[in-house]
Amino acid sequence: MIRHRFSAEDFHRMAEAGILGEDDRVELIRGEVVELSPVGKRHMAALKRLMNALFPLQQAKKALLQVQDPLRLFPDTEPQPDLALLAYRDDFYRERVPEAKDALLVVEVAETSLDHDLQVKLPLYAQAGIPEVWVVDLVREKVHVFRKPQGEGYGAAQALEDGELSVLGLKVPVKEVLP
Repeated sequence: MIRHRFSAEDFHRMAEAGILGEDDRVELIRGEVVELSPVGKRHMAALKRLMNALFPLQQAKKALLQVQDPLRLFPDTEPQPDLALLAYRDDFYRERVPEAKDALLVVEVAETSLDHDLQVKLPLYAQAGIPEVWVVDLVREKVHVFRKPQGEGYGAAQALEDGELSVLGLKVPVKEVLP
């Protein structure tokens, strides 16, 4: 079997040509177009809680919140994390897709996608040098926190059921993130 690998530029051209619709839930992983899991009500609620908790960082112009939009990690890899905290820019990234170097934090909300998030996406985030990743596990009601990217993994990992998360000086109670 021969597989055709796409670049991020190819991926965007497919969207511009209408091959991929605006509502298609897909992302580009290592050159392959991958369909995302459907989003359930608990997932949507958790994402809204996260946006609410992290919004003060955007108001203070410390970061920009990006929700389910592309983040270019490599020329052939452009996932759409549930939420990314990006370095603040006055132009709101109008001229380019945000890249790994722009990401301060990536958050994935997992209800049915935990294995994919931990086994496929997390190593990519580490390789790209994303400094911190949170995986909100809705099934086990905990937040997996990964820091200090090293190769395909993270040097520091913990799973929190309570306590606080901290990013850019903002403290967020774990219970505030879980629905």
